[in-house]
Amino acid sequence: MIKTIGHFLFKNRSYTPLPFVFLIILFADPTLLSIISGIILVITGEVIRLWAVSYAGSETRTTGSVGGSQLVTQGPYSITRNPLYVGNVIIYIGVGIMSNAIFPYLQILGFIYFLFQYYAIIISEEDYLRQTFTDKFIIYEKTVGRLFPKFKKVPEEINSNIKPSLTDGLNSEKRTFNSIVIITLIILIIYYFKIRIFAF
Repeated sequence: MIKTIGHFLFKNRSYTPLPFVFLIILFADPTLLSIISGIILVITGEVIRLWAVSYAGSETRTTGSVGGSQLVTQGPYSITRNPLYVGNVIIYIGVGIMSNAIFPYLQILGFIYFLFQYYAIIISEEDYLRQTFTDKFIIYEKTVGRLFPKFKKVPEEINSNIKPSLTDGLNSEKRTFNSIVIITLIILIIYYFKIRIFAF
């Protein structure tokens, strides 16, 4: 059941944040403190994402079936097996804090919502990785935490030996950058002009 949900969420993960985004705009009540705090979190999450895609490449953008041509075990992938999802959750919560919408209830709800989404996706992905990379993934699984960091040295025999490319990472992240800039500008406009769509 959870794998089926995971496959569905994986294919539609570009759209699943939309309800959260609509709510933070509709109920936005930003303050200078919320904007600064939120931006710090958003930048932190994006730095993690950029670091990750510099190793994993454009494969992270696929919206087809769960899969991957290689098991990446370097860089942020040597600390957590899912740095992109960690980065995403930090970004979404950062945006929620930036907007100060129905604080802190919407932010807590968003955190739970995205944790469930990525948990379901991860279960589906791990099933694929376990079948595809067999013993290599089992070693990786024991060495590196699913989401929470483990600071163990990744065994040399499962080192992915990938040369990271910041240029490829930046190219892959253009859509994410654009989304962050747009939502940040909307929140800044709401703050500057004191716009209140729905007061809570």
